[in-house]
Amino acid sequence: MKFFEFEKPLEDLHLKIEQLKQLSEDGKLDLTEEISKIENRALILKKDIYCNVTPSQIVQIARHPNRPDSLSFCQLMLDDYIELHGDRQFRDDPSIVGVIGRLKEFRVMVIGHQKGHSTKENIFRNFGMPNPEGYRKALRLMEMANKFGMPIITLIDTPGAYPGIEAEERGQAEAIARNLREMMGFSVPIISIVIGEGGSGGALGIGVSNKIYMLEYAVYSVISPEGCASILFRDAKHATRAAELLKMTAKDIQSLGIADDIIKEPLGGAQENWEEIASSVKKVILRDIRHYRNHSQEDIQEERYQKFRKMGLFKE
Repeated sequence: MKFFEFEKPLEDLHLKIEQLKQLSEDGKLDLTEEISKIENRALILKKDIYCNVTPSQIVQIARHPNRPDSLSFCQLMLDDYIELHGDRQFRDDPSIVGVIGRLKEFRVMVIGHQKGHSTKENIFRNFGMPNPEGYRKALRLMEMANKFGMPIITLIDTPGAYPGIEAEERGQAEAIARNLREMMGFSVPIISIVIGEGGSGGALGIGVSNKIYMLEYAVYSVISPEGCASILFRDAKHATRAAELLKMTAKDIQSLGIADDIIKEPLGGAQENWEEIASSVKKVILRDIRHYRNHSQEDIQEERYQKFRKMGLFKE
């Protein structure tokens, strides 16, 4: 089990539990009561730690390599699905995945950023940083969903769009801008869930939605704390301070009126129980799809338009 630095006291208790269990097995001693007491202490300590996590610690949780990814959510939520590939212009971008499937009685299109759980996977998925063809694939699939009246679900988890020279040569900014424009005009409901990192335009490229939800320990920001610190303080070592100033946690984003609600995670983060968090996300999505079933296409478009028009509004 991997522990964060801020979980060090918890790691020490788990080490004691493992030692006692080993002694119990090797020496044929009944240490059940002692183990139970320490496990209860560990649970109380864990609750206390996670009730007081700082923004920089939440960033660490959001980046945990074992958090469920988009394809895992599809596997856990959908009754059946098939992955679709390619932008029909250049190539398939594995950092964005698109799935058509069935969620209870509804056909849905699920589009999400895809990271890896190992170095090899992350290299293949470009660490969840899409190229222009990824956004063009996403747009192609959203247009298909809009044509056939399928609700669109987007799962956001990216540090940002890939900033390489090749991506710029192939029109990175244009691809994202086109997605923003086209998503605003779709007549089907769009529901976005920030499942990990929501980084800059890379996240917004599939995030123009009627409803935006964030997992409890997800983050959403115009820039990473490290990037912000490098620009403002000329030193990435000030990332902890930047994370606080950016107001990027789920609570901050909800208070700013950007996120509609927060989806509670299992104690310790979504990586602790994939089935539980997938079930919670599924309930929220189903509730909203059933809600929009009784809305006209014009109402759905207007709601989305007004949602984004209100962001950043200042009142005298």
